Amino acid sequence: MIKLKEGDTYVVALETGEIGGTGSGLYQRDTRWLSVWRWDLGAASRLASQSSGDELFQYFAHVNSHKAQIIGIERQLRVLGDGVNDHLLITNTSLDDQTLTIRLDQEADFRDVFMIWAQKDLDPATPIVEVQTPSTRTFTRRASDGVVSTLEIAFTPPVQDGAWTLELAPGESREIRVTAHISHSGLPIEDTANRVSLPDKADFLARNALALQSPDWQTAYDQAVKDLRTLLLPTRFGPYPAAGLPNFVNFFGRDALITSMMIGPQNADISRSILRFLAHHQGTQIDPFREEEPGKILHEIRRGELSRTNIVPFGRYYGSVDSTALFIMALGHYVQETGDTALAVELQDNWTKALAWLVNCQTAEGLIRFKPSGSGLTVQSWKDSHDSMNHADGSPAAAPLAVAEVQGYAYAAFIAASDLFSLAGDSENAGVYKERAGRLRDNFHTLFWLPDLNTYAMALDAEDRPLLVHSSDPGHLLWCGIVPDDIAPILVASLFQPECWTGWGLRTLGSGEKRYNPVSYHNGSVWPHDTALFGAGLARYGFKDEVQLVAQSLVSLALNMPGNSLPELVAGFARTPNKPPIAYTHACAPQSWAAAGLIMMTRLASGL
Repeated sequence: MIKLKEGDTYVVALETGEIGGTGSGLYQRDTRWLSVWRWDLGAASRLASQSSGDELFQYFAHVNSHKAQIIGIERQLRVLGDGVNDHLLITNTSLDDQTLTIRLDQEADFRDVFMIWAQKDLDPATPIVEVQTPSTRTFTRRASDGVVSTLEIAFTPPVQDGAWTLELAPGESREIRVTAHISHSGLPIEDTANRVSLPDKADFLARNALALQSPDWQTAYDQAVKDLRTLLLPTRFGPYPAAGLPNFVNFFGRDALITSMMIGPQNADISRSILRFLAHHQGTQIDPFREEEPGKILHEIRRGELSRTNIVPFGRYYGSVDSTALFIMALGHYVQETGDTALAVELQDNWTKALAWLVNCQTAEGLIRFKPSGSGLTVQSWKDSHDSMNHADGSPAAAPLAVAEVQGYAYAAFIAASDLFSLAGDSENAGVYKERAGRLRDNFHTLFWLPDLNTYAMALDAEDRPLLVHSSDPGHLLWCGIVPDDIAPILVASLFQPECWTGWGLRTLGSGEKRYNPVSYHNGSVWPHDTALFGAGLARYGFKDEVQLVAQSLVSLALNMPGNSLPELVAGFARTPNKPPIAYTHACAPQSWAAAGLIMMTRLASGL
């Protein structure tokens, strides 16, 4: 698939460059606007196709019986913040007059992405009104909540009987330009007003520029920076990274917070925007449907019709056990990295409420557990597929679960809170939370450490039984600093054993486990961001050679992927000579925390 994006708007096209079927379309705000966009160029053959960021370039040719081109067609499709611009340049390269008829099929369906994924529609479906003139074609639909969506397609020059018939003299060129413009009415003002423009692309690349000695590493790093810029969404708080193309072009809490801690001080504006956005949407009430609680930081915001009308809970959904701790971590990280204490003062009410939620969640042992309400996600840590938490015999672990890395995040959040209280002049609370962090660290090690496996349990189930499996989760524990210094070398050796380390990265679940499946979402696949957090943990504990190994492995993975973009995940097969990594079919690419992970590992490997 070809994926292009700018701002809120993105295109998913077939490899031919067409839209039509298999989830392809022009999308904005969890809604597919165009479901068909297909050029009929006669018998032209496609000779070239290249896409990057927000643009697709293609070249087509009509040839004669002697294989010589008689008509050449250049196509440039560009995604804009509010639609697309599709431009054709048609040139007669022969010595004779030529006639060519060109058509463009277009259809709009305004379907919510959840409808597309489930292959069903609202019942009853509201009608789409269509108006056509030679210069324009307009599709309009009023959603069930009264939001009116309009897609206006403009043709230059105008079409005649749905087509352009071109009479071309030798050497003559003609242009066709078609734009599709998206507009809404009836959306909440807060959702559309006063949005800050995204950073200029050239400026963004310049501020992230690093001169690397390895040309291959330079290629992978530069693409990661481009991917991060591509994924930015405009908000009134500033730029916010969407989680990934094509399925997660939205506001996710966990993904964005981890991304913010990876991208370096040169992108402090993005980190500020993330923290302010999430603070603004912090939970204020008890709402089981949304899993909202006072002080809790959200999991995601979806903006399609099904979310707006509460058919699904994702219009503002809080089903994440770790976003709240990550919010405090990320704020502490931001202040430490930038020295900007003003943001901590500005958001003090938010981080103290988040801290109160976190403390209230702690069990007698100090652990953070979750038990879903049933309306949304069943697993609410980062491995959020329903089948990711299992015992060694393959049986599902019963909730409420205490997942390993969530305890690490809580520990790091308490350390950050202690520092934030110190900055606020509150030495008493600074001491309280430093002590609380220490108790959690000690209890965690006692409850989770598995001396027979030389690793930490992936989780404890409802009966405090540990999940006795090798997993990637302990890599996050190194990143958070909860691992005792004398245990770190033992854990690192365990994570680099062949059962866990593929050569491309860490398996989410060890290859010797009952539930291991290399082509699964969380049961043996390799996630670049997961591996990058392990790399950051290695740097924290002083494993310099291993940091280089992790960084180089992610670079190699990127260079073996289409467009040199790190995807959301790849299959967990071991790396072998002369064989590429195996893709995971439904992985997003680009993915924000994958791109950010490569940026972070490049900086760590370079000593920054």
